[in-house]
Order: sequence, then C-alpha cells, then structure tokens
Amino acid sequence: MLPPELVTDLEELTARWSDTPLTAWIPLLAEQFERGLSTDRFGDLPRWRKAIASLPNLEADSVYLNASRVGCSGPIDEAHRAQLEGALRGLHPWRKGPFDLFGVHIDTEWRSDWKWDRLLPGLDSLAGKRVLDVGCGSGYHCWRMLGAGASEVIGIDPTPLFILQFKAIQRYLRQPNIHVLPVAMEQLPRPLRAFDTVFSMGVLYHRRSPFDHLQELRDALAPGGQLVLETLVVDGDANTVFVPPKRYARMGNVWFLPSAEALCGWLEKAGLKNPKVIDVNVTSIKEQRSTQWMTFHSLEQFLDPNDHSRSIEGHPAPMRALVTAQAG
Repeated sequence: MLPPELVTDLEELTARWSDTPLTAWIPLLAEQFERGLSTDRFGDLPRWRKAIASLPNLEADSVYLNASRVGCSGPIDEAHRAQLEGALRGLHPWRKGPFDLFGVHIDTEWRSDWKWDRLLPGLDSLAGKRVLDVGCGSGYHCWRMLGAGASEVIGIDPTPLFILQFKAIQRYLRQPNIHVLPVAMEQLPRPLRAFDTVFSMGVLYHRRSPFDHLQELRDALAPGGQLVLETLVVDGDANTVFVPPKRYARMGNVWFLPSAEALCGWLEKAGLKNPKVIDVNVTSIKEQRSTQWMTFHSLEQFLDPNDHSRSIEGHPAPMRALVTAQAG
C-alpha cells in the first residue's frame, strides 16, 4: 500500500515527469515509496505519524527560503504554539537545519546554513534548474536551493524520519516543485542525465565503493550539469587516502578519506570534468553539536577531550572539502 504521506507526491511527479528525461523513474516510484516507508521495516513510523497528525492547522503570512532559518511566520496563539512545538519535538532528532515555524526555533544539530554559505562562491546559478540533493536529510538545503531559484528540487534520503520532518515543514511552507523522497541513490535508474545540478554532501565517505557513488552522480547529471560534492578529507597529496582501521569519530561506516587533491583525481577518473576545490574546513563544535532538538552525543563527544585536533580514536579531526565538477 502506498504510504499516505506520498500519495500526492506520486501523482504530482507522474504528471510532471511525463515526456521528460525523468520518465524512466516513474514506474519505480510506487514500490520505492512503499518500501521506503514500510512499518515492517521501521517500527517508529506510527509514533512519527502520530506527531505529524498532531500538528495544528496554521496559515503562514510569510515564507523564508533565503534566510539562515528556513521557515515561516504568521499569527499563532500560545496554545497552538505549544501544540506545534510538541508535535515537532515528537520528530526528534533534528539533524539538519535550522528552521523556524511561527516563532518555534528548531535548533538542529548541524548549522547547515554555514555549509550553504561556504559552497555559494563555487555554485553555478540555480535559476530555472532541476536539482537533485542526495542524502538530503530533512531537506534544509533543498529549501535553500528552491530559494535560489531552482525550478524543481528533488531530495532523496533512505531515512524515513527525515521524510516526515520535511513533510512537517512543507505543511506550512506549501511550496510547489519540491519533494523529499525515501530513496537511495543506487535506486535511481541509470543513466538519467536529467538534473542540471546534483548535490552530494556528507555521503561519499559512507560508501564502501566511492567510485560507484561518483559514477551514479555523474549519470544523474544532464550534459554540462554541475556536481557539488562535500566529503571528509585529510591533509596530503594526490596519492593520499586514509582508510580508518576501525571507527572514525565514533562512526563505524566511514571507509575512504582522500586528500582534497586526490578527491579531484577521483572525480576525473569517474568521468567528470574541471574539478575545483571551493572550500576546506575543519568542522567545529559550534557547527555540529547537541541541542534541545538533538539531544544525543555530537561532535564534541567524538573528539579527544584534551585535543580537539584529533578524533576520539586519535585520527585527524573531521575536515570537510567542498568541490565542484562538470558532467561531459
């Protein structure tokens, strides 16, 4: 049975994608949606759906897509504000943001707006573009892409909580041509050659085969389209790649950390052109941290308490590079 949250998505995408390069994806959507939000696989779904159902009916006067805090404003009384905050807290943990709905500030684990500001100098104009955001989480950057003028933004993430967090935000922002779908990158048909811009931020180091991921990204791009990639890196030259022997910053699913120079070589080997490093940044405990909206351990607990330049395991602390490249 098609998840109720995604019935409208399927109808809208089927109509919009007919007779476009995305036509090949349409027959796969229903099964992907059903599997991606299956109560057999995700036991917390009923609880999250209950939180969504308890959201109050509110009308926004203004919507903010280009602000650090994506969100909206409008009239709200104290009772509805408490109801809204309680429902949103039922979707804990909130990792990517921040958001602000009717004065309820969702202080997420990540200051994703800082990352957005760092990538802007290397980003081609999104005006009128069709954009794919891979591993988008709750969709914070998807909203920023729409605010930057994209004509259509598709976020994909296999984590069902993030889909419902996006749905909670969209309930009030009510923007057309933006969707976050419970789909992994490897589930897309290949080659689509459909997106003018593809973002992959914080995904590559989780992939056992980074070249498979880079080629999947390449195959999603329209000719001449831009890839924006962010991943963990280490210092070094074109031949430097660090493979954590066990865990890295308490993460067990970190596989390959290249230098920024090596990463550019990977992009070229995967068939992408003109790789450019636009930023290299050591992640700070002000950018990624525990909050009242994400109460679990965060970066500070993943670093050596006596030396924040090292991870808890003694490896170099997390450093991230933003690079761009073009499809042929």
